[in-house]
Amino acid sequence: MTSLSDLPLRDNLVGQEPYGAPQDAVPVSLNVNENTHPIPEHVAIDIVQSLARAVTGVNRYPDREFTELRSSLAGYLGHGLSVEQLWAANGSNEVLQQVLQAFAGPGRSLLSFTPTYSMYPLLASGTDTEWIAVERPAEYALTPEGVAEALREHQPDVAILCGPNNPTGTSLDREVILAAYDAFDGMLVVDEAYHEFDTERESAVSLLPGRHRLLVSRTMSKAFAFAGVRLGYLAADAAVVDALRLVRLPYHLSALTQAAATAAIRHADAMLATVADISAQRDRLADALTALGYVVHPSGANFLLVGGFTDPSATFEALRARGILIRNLSIPGHLRITAGTKAETSAVIEAITALGPGGA
Repeated sequence: MTSLSDLPLRDNLVGQEPYGAPQDAVPVSLNVNENTHPIPEHVAIDIVQSLARAVTGVNRYPDREFTELRSSLAGYLGHGLSVEQLWAANGSNEVLQQVLQAFAGPGRSLLSFTPTYSMYPLLASGTDTEWIAVERPAEYALTPEGVAEALREHQPDVAILCGPNNPTGTSLDREVILAAYDAFDGMLVVDEAYHEFDTERESAVSLLPGRHRLLVSRTMSKAFAFAGVRLGYLAADAAVVDALRLVRLPYHLSALTQAAATAAIRHADAMLATVADISAQRDRLADALTALGYVVHPSGANFLLVGGFTDPSATFEALRARGILIRNLSIPGHLRITAGTKAETSAVIEAITALGPGGA
Protein backbone atom coordinates (compact mmCIF):
# COMPACT_ATOMS: atom_id res chain seq x y z
CA MET A 1 0.00 0.00 0.00
CA THR A 2 1.28 3.49 -0.86
CA SER A 3 2.29 5.72 2.08
CA LEU A 4 3.06 9.41 2.35
CA SER A 5 6.77 8.65 2.09
CA ASP A 6 6.16 7.29 -1.42
CA LEU A 7 4.72 10.59 -2.64
CA PRO A 8 6.61 13.69 -3.85
CA LEU A 9 5.39 15.96 -1.05
CA ARG A 10 6.72 19.49 -0.70
CA ASP A 11 9.75 19.43 1.59
CA ASN A 12 8.06 21.46 4.32
CA LEU A 13 5.20 18.92 4.55
CA VAL A 14 7.41 15.86 5.01
CA GLY A 15 6.90 14.44 8.50
CA GLN A 16 3.91 16.66 9.26
CA GLU A 17 0.78 15.32 10.93
CA PRO A 18 -2.69 16.60 9.95
CA TYR A 19 -4.70 18.45 12.57
CA GLY A 20 -6.95 16.14 14.48
CA ALA A 21 -8.53 16.02 17.90
CA PRO A 22 -9.79 12.60 19.03
CA GLN A 23 -13.35 11.90 17.92
CA ASP A 24 -15.32 9.43 19.97
CA ALA A 25 -19.03 8.94 20.57
CA VAL A 26 -18.80 9.37 24.33
CA PRO A 27 -21.57 10.68 26.59
CA VAL A 28 -19.51 13.69 27.69
CA SER A 29 -17.45 15.25 24.88
CA LEU A 30 -15.48 18.24 26.15
CA ASN A 31 -12.33 18.20 24.04
CA VAL A 32 -12.79 20.68 21.17
CA ASN A 33 -14.35 23.67 22.95
CA GLU A 34 -17.77 23.33 21.35
CA ASN A 35 -20.84 24.89 22.89
CA THR A 36 -22.53 21.73 24.17
CA HIS A 37 -25.89 23.45 24.69
CA PRO A 38 -28.50 22.80 21.97
CA ILE A 39 -29.79 25.56 19.68
CA PRO A 40 -33.17 26.92 20.89
CA GLU A 41 -36.04 25.23 19.09
CA HIS A 42 -37.58 28.42 17.67
CA VAL A 43 -34.19 29.42 16.26
CA ALA A 44 -33.65 26.00 14.75
CA ILE A 45 -37.06 26.19 13.06
CA ASP A 46 -36.26 29.57 11.52
CA ILE A 47 -32.89 28.29 10.29
CA VAL A 48 -34.50 25.23 8.73
CA GLN A 49 -37.07 27.42 6.99
CA SER A 50 -34.27 29.62 5.66
CA LEU A 51 -32.45 26.56 4.38
CA ALA A 52 -35.61 25.32 2.68
CA ARG A 53 -35.94 28.61 0.81
CA ALA A 54 -32.25 28.52 -0.15
CA VAL A 55 -32.50 24.96 -1.48
CA THR A 56 -34.98 26.05 -4.14
CA GLY A 57 -32.25 28.13 -5.75
CA VAL A 58 -29.22 25.83 -5.50
CA ASN A 59 -29.33 25.14 -9.24
CA ARG A 60 -27.61 28.55 -9.41
CA TYR A 61 -24.30 29.55 -7.85
CA PRO A 62 -24.58 31.37 -4.52
CA ASP A 63 -23.98 35.08 -4.08
CA ARG A 64 -20.23 35.24 -4.58
CA GLU A 65 -19.95 38.32 -2.35
CA PHE A 66 -22.43 36.99 0.28
CA THR A 67 -23.57 40.57 0.81
CA GLU A 68 -26.56 39.81 3.05
CA LEU A 69 -24.43 37.73 5.39
CA ARG A 70 -21.69 40.35 5.53
CA SER A 71 -24.30 43.00 6.31
CA SER A 72 -25.62 40.84 9.15
CA LEU A 73 -22.12 40.29 10.52
CA ALA A 74 -21.38 44.02 10.38
CA GLY A 75 -24.56 44.73 12.30
CA TYR A 76 -23.71 42.10 14.89
CA LEU A 77 -20.19 43.45 15.50
CA GLY A 78 -21.30 47.08 15.53
CA HIS A 79 -18.65 49.82 15.89
CA GLY A 80 -19.86 51.43 12.67
CA LEU A 81 -18.45 48.69 10.46
CA SER A 82 -19.48 48.68 6.81
CA VAL A 83 -20.25 45.65 4.67
CA GLU A 84 -16.99 46.28 2.81
CA GLN A 85 -15.04 45.67 6.05
CA LEU A 86 -16.41 42.16 6.63
CA TRP A 87 -15.26 38.86 5.22
CA ALA A 88 -16.26 35.25 5.91
CA ALA A 89 -15.24 31.72 4.99
CA ASN A 90 -15.77 28.10 5.97
CA GLY A 91 -14.57 28.45 9.55
CA SER A 92 -12.00 30.88 10.90
CA ASN A 93 -9.29 28.41 9.84
CA GLU A 94 -10.10 29.16 6.20
CA VAL A 95 -10.18 32.89 6.95
CA LEU A 96 -6.68 32.65 8.46
CA GLN A 97 -5.48 30.52 5.57
CA GLN A 98 -6.65 33.18 3.14
CA VAL A 99 -4.84 35.83 5.18
CA LEU A 100 -1.61 33.85 4.86
CA GLN A 101 -2.20 33.24 1.16
CA ALA A 102 -2.56 36.98 0.65
CA PHE A 103 0.13 38.34 2.99
CA ALA A 104 2.55 35.48 3.74
CA GLY A 105 3.83 32.54 1.68
CA PRO A 106 7.32 31.64 0.39
CA GLY A 107 10.03 33.91 1.78
CA ARG A 108 7.65 35.39 4.36
CA SER A 109 6.93 34.55 7.99
CA LEU A 110 4.18 34.10 10.58
CA LEU A 111 4.81 34.72 14.28
CA SER A 112 2.77 33.85 17.32
CA PHE A 113 3.29 33.24 21.02
CA THR A 114 3.21 29.62 22.21
CA PRO A 115 1.52 27.60 23.51
CA THR A 116 -1.29 28.77 21.26
CA TYR A 117 -3.72 27.40 18.68
CA SER A 118 -2.10 24.38 17.04
CA MET A 119 -3.46 25.24 13.59
CA TYR A 120 -1.23 28.30 13.21
CA PRO A 121 1.95 26.35 12.36
CA LEU A 122 -0.04 23.96 10.17
CA LEU A 123 -1.49 26.88 8.23
CA ALA A 124 2.03 28.24 7.90
CA SER A 125 3.29 24.93 6.47
CA GLY A 126 0.36 24.70 4.10
CA THR A 127 1.17 28.12 2.65
CA ASP A 128 4.98 27.71 2.59
CA THR A 129 5.30 30.34 5.30
CA GLU A 130 8.11 30.34 7.86
CA TRP A 131 6.73 29.68 11.36
CA ILE A 132 8.24 31.70 14.22
CA ALA A 133 7.22 30.54 17.69
CA VAL A 134 7.95 32.83 20.63
CA GLU A 135 7.43 31.28 24.05
CA ARG A 136 4.93 32.93 26.38
CA PRO A 137 5.91 33.95 29.93
CA ALA A 138 5.55 31.41 32.74
CA GLU A 139 1.92 32.28 33.50
CA TYR A 140 1.09 32.70 29.78
CA ALA A 141 -0.06 36.34 29.94
CA LEU A 142 1.51 38.53 27.25
CA THR A 143 2.92 41.95 28.13
CA PRO A 144 3.19 44.98 25.83
CA GLU A 145 6.95 45.10 26.34
CA GLY A 146 7.53 41.40 25.64
CA VAL A 147 5.35 41.34 22.55
CA ALA A 148 6.86 44.53 21.13
CA GLU A 149 10.38 43.23 21.69
CA ALA A 150 9.67 39.96 19.86
CA LEU A 151 8.02 41.70 16.92
CA ARG A 152 10.81 44.26 16.59
CA GLU A 153 13.39 41.45 16.64
CA HIS A 154 11.75 39.13 14.11
CA GLN A 155 9.78 41.59 11.94
CA PRO A 156 7.34 38.94 10.67
CA ASP A 157 5.08 39.55 7.72
CA VAL A 158 2.08 38.35 9.76
CA ALA A 159 1.62 38.00 13.52
CA ILE A 160 -1.33 36.43 15.34
CA LEU A 161 -2.40 37.28 18.89
CA CYS A 162 -4.99 34.82 20.18
CA GLY A 163 -7.24 36.28 22.85
CA PRO A 164 -8.56 34.59 24.84
CA ASN A 165 -5.72 32.26 23.98
CA ASN A 166 -6.25 28.64 23.06
CA PRO A 167 -5.26 26.40 24.89
CA THR A 168 -4.42 28.49 27.95
CA GLY A 169 -7.58 30.63 28.16
CA THR A 170 -5.44 33.71 28.82
CA SER A 171 -7.15 37.02 28.06
CA LEU A 172 -5.55 39.58 25.77
CA ASP A 173 -5.22 43.16 27.01
CA ARG A 174 -5.84 46.15 24.77
CA GLU A 175 -2.39 47.57 25.59
CA VAL A 176 -0.73 44.43 24.18
CA ILE A 177 -2.56 44.81 20.87
CA LEU A 178 -1.60 48.47 20.56
CA ALA A 179 2.04 47.77 21.41
CA ALA A 180 2.13 44.94 18.87
CA TYR A 181 0.65 47.05 16.08
CA ASP A 182 3.23 49.80 16.58
CA ALA A 183 6.20 47.43 16.84
CA PHE A 184 6.36 46.10 13.27
CA ASP A 185 5.16 46.77 9.73
CA GLY A 186 3.36 43.49 9.02
CA MET A 187 -0.25 42.40 9.29
CA LEU A 188 -1.51 41.90 12.85
CA VAL A 189 -4.34 39.38 13.34
CA VAL A 190 -6.23 39.28 16.62
CA ASP A 191 -7.94 35.89 16.84
CA GLU A 192 -11.09 36.41 18.91
CA ALA A 193 -12.64 32.95 18.51
CA TYR A 194 -13.64 32.98 22.19
CA HIS A 195 -14.32 36.68 22.65
CA GLU A 196 -17.99 36.35 23.62
CA PHE A 197 -16.96 34.52 26.80
CA ASP A 198 -14.58 37.32 27.88
CA THR A 199 -17.11 39.90 29.05
CA GLU A 200 -14.51 42.10 30.76
CA ARG A 201 -12.69 43.12 27.58
CA GLU A 202 -13.81 45.12 24.59
CA SER A 203 -13.29 43.58 21.18
CA ALA A 204 -10.25 44.62 19.17
CA VAL A 205 -12.78 45.65 16.51
CA SER A 206 -12.90 48.97 18.36
CA LEU A 207 -9.25 49.53 17.41
CA LEU A 208 -9.73 49.17 13.65
CA PRO A 209 -10.20 52.84 12.69
CA GLY A 210 -6.89 54.23 11.43
CA ARG A 211 -5.14 50.83 11.60
CA HIS A 212 -5.20 49.30 8.14
CA ARG A 213 -2.85 46.43 9.11
CA LEU A 214 -5.10 45.21 11.94
CA LEU A 215 -7.42 42.25 11.30
CA VAL A 216 -9.89 40.79 13.82
CA SER A 217 -10.90 37.16 13.27
CA ARG A 218 -14.05 35.67 14.81
CA THR A 219 -16.10 32.47 14.55
CA MET A 220 -19.64 31.20 15.00
CA SER A 221 -18.33 27.79 16.14
CA LYS A 222 -18.03 28.57 19.84
CA ALA A 223 -20.45 30.92 21.59
CA PHE A 224 -22.96 30.69 18.71
CA ALA A 225 -23.09 26.86 19.00
CA PHE A 226 -22.68 26.65 15.22
CA ALA A 227 -19.53 24.53 14.90
CA GLY A 228 -21.09 22.14 12.39
CA VAL A 229 -22.01 24.94 9.99
CA ARG A 230 -18.38 26.12 9.64
CA LEU A 231 -18.61 29.89 9.49
CA GLY A 232 -15.69 32.10 10.43
CA TYR A 233 -15.39 35.78 9.69
CA LEU A 234 -13.08 38.75 9.85
CA ALA A 235 -13.31 42.51 10.28
CA ALA A 236 -10.63 44.74 8.78
CA ASP A 237 -9.97 47.65 6.48
CA ALA A 238 -11.86 47.34 3.18
CA ALA A 239 -8.54 47.05 1.34
CA VAL A 240 -7.73 43.90 3.32
CA VAL A 241 -11.03 42.37 2.23
CA ASP A 242 -10.14 43.19 -1.37
CA ALA A 243 -6.84 41.35 -0.87
CA LEU A 244 -8.64 38.25 0.40
CA ARG A 245 -10.79 38.26 -2.72
CA LEU A 246 -7.62 37.66 -4.72
CA VAL A 247 -7.03 34.26 -3.08
CA ARG A 248 -10.51 32.95 -2.26
CA LEU A 249 -11.95 30.19 -4.37
CA PRO A 250 -14.96 31.17 -6.49
CA TYR A 251 -18.28 30.85 -4.64
CA HIS A 252 -16.47 29.53 -1.57
CA LEU A 253 -19.49 29.97 0.74
CA SER A 254 -22.42 27.77 -0.22
CA ALA A 255 -25.94 29.16 -0.41
CA LEU A 256 -26.88 26.89 2.50
CA THR A 257 -24.06 28.15 4.70
CA GLN A 258 -25.00 31.73 3.94
CA ALA A 259 -28.67 31.11 4.70
CA ALA A 260 -28.02 29.27 7.95
CA ALA A 261 -25.53 31.82 9.28
CA THR A 262 -27.68 34.82 8.35
CA ALA A 263 -30.67 33.25 10.11
CA ALA A 264 -28.61 32.50 13.22
CA ILE A 265 -27.41 36.10 13.45
CA ARG A 266 -31.03 37.26 13.35
CA HIS A 267 -31.37 35.41 16.66
CA ALA A 268 -28.03 36.46 18.14
CA ASP A 269 -29.47 37.15 21.60
CA ALA A 270 -31.07 33.72 21.81
CA MET A 271 -28.00 31.98 20.36
CA LEU A 272 -25.74 33.65 22.93
CA ALA A 273 -28.07 33.10 25.88
CA THR A 274 -26.01 30.11 27.00
CA VAL A 275 -22.78 32.09 27.35
CA ALA A 276 -23.49 33.12 30.95
CA ASP A 277 -24.29 29.54 31.96
CA ILE A 278 -21.16 28.19 30.26
CA SER A 279 -19.04 30.81 32.01
CA ALA A 280 -20.65 29.88 35.33
CA GLN A 281 -19.88 26.19 34.73
CA ARG A 282 -16.30 27.10 33.80
CA ASP A 283 -15.90 28.95 37.09
CA ARG A 284 -17.57 26.13 39.01
CA LEU A 285 -15.19 23.63 37.45
CA ALA A 286 -12.23 25.87 38.25
CA ASP A 287 -13.27 26.15 41.90
CA ALA A 288 -13.77 22.41 42.25
CA LEU A 289 -10.44 21.49 40.65
CA THR A 290 -8.59 24.12 42.68
CA ALA A 291 -10.09 22.63 45.83
CA LEU A 292 -8.76 19.23 44.72
CA GLY A 293 -5.25 20.69 44.53
CA TYR A 294 -4.93 21.29 40.79
CA VAL A 295 -3.48 24.43 39.21
CA VAL A 296 -6.21 26.13 37.20
CA HIS A 297 -5.00 28.91 34.90
CA PRO A 298 -7.20 32.02 34.58
CA SER A 299 -9.50 31.74 31.57
CA GLY A 300 -11.64 34.16 29.60
CA ALA A 301 -12.79 31.37 27.28
CA ASN A 302 -15.17 28.41 27.55
CA PHE A 303 -12.44 26.03 28.69
CA LEU A 304 -9.76 25.62 31.34
CA LEU A 305 -6.10 24.65 31.15
CA VAL A 306 -5.48 22.60 34.27
CA GLY A 307 -2.08 21.62 35.68
CA GLY A 308 -1.03 19.23 38.42
CA PHE A 309 -1.74 15.90 36.72
CA THR A 310 0.93 13.31 37.51
CA ASP A 311 0.42 11.52 34.20
CA PRO A 312 -1.82 13.51 31.83
CA SER A 313 -1.99 10.69 29.28
CA ALA A 314 -3.11 8.19 31.90
CA THR A 315 -5.72 10.62 33.24
CA PHE A 316 -6.96 11.30 29.71
CA GLU A 317 -7.44 7.57 29.09
CA ALA A 318 -9.00 6.98 32.50
CA LEU A 319 -11.58 9.69 31.84
CA ARG A 320 -12.17 8.38 28.33
CA ALA A 321 -12.91 4.95 29.80
CA ARG A 322 -15.55 6.67 31.93
CA GLY A 323 -17.17 8.20 28.86
CA ILE A 324 -15.57 11.64 29.21
CA LEU A 325 -13.41 13.08 26.44
CA ILE A 326 -11.14 16.05 27.20
CA ARG A 327 -7.92 17.22 25.48
CA ASN A 328 -4.32 16.22 26.03
CA LEU A 329 -2.16 18.79 24.24
CA SER A 330 1.17 17.43 25.46
CA ILE A 331 1.77 20.36 27.82
CA PRO A 332 3.64 18.74 30.72
CA GLY A 333 1.34 18.05 33.65
CA HIS A 334 -1.65 19.71 31.97
CA LEU A 335 -4.98 18.86 30.36
CA ARG A 336 -7.58 21.13 28.76
CA ILE A 337 -11.24 20.77 29.69
CA THR A 338 -14.16 22.46 27.95
CA ALA A 339 -16.93 23.85 30.13
CA GLY A 340 -20.18 22.11 29.26
CA THR A 341 -23.65 21.88 30.72
CA LYS A 342 -24.22 21.58 34.45
CA ALA A 343 -24.60 17.80 34.12
CA GLU A 344 -21.43 17.47 32.02
CA THR A 345 -19.44 19.61 34.43
CA SER A 346 -20.69 17.54 37.36
CA ALA A 347 -19.62 14.36 35.58
CA VAL A 348 -16.09 15.72 35.07
CA ILE A 349 -15.75 16.87 38.67
CA GLU A 350 -16.98 13.54 40.02
CA ALA A 351 -14.70 11.54 37.72
CA ILE A 352 -11.54 13.51 38.51
CA THR A 353 -12.36 13.39 42.22
CA ALA A 354 -12.72 9.61 41.98
CA LEU A 355 -9.32 9.27 40.29
CA GLY A 356 -7.60 10.68 43.36
CA PRO A 357 -4.71 13.17 43.78
CA GLY A 358 -2.86 13.95 40.58
CA GLY A 359 -5.46 12.15 38.51
CA ALA A 360 -3.82 8.83 39.26
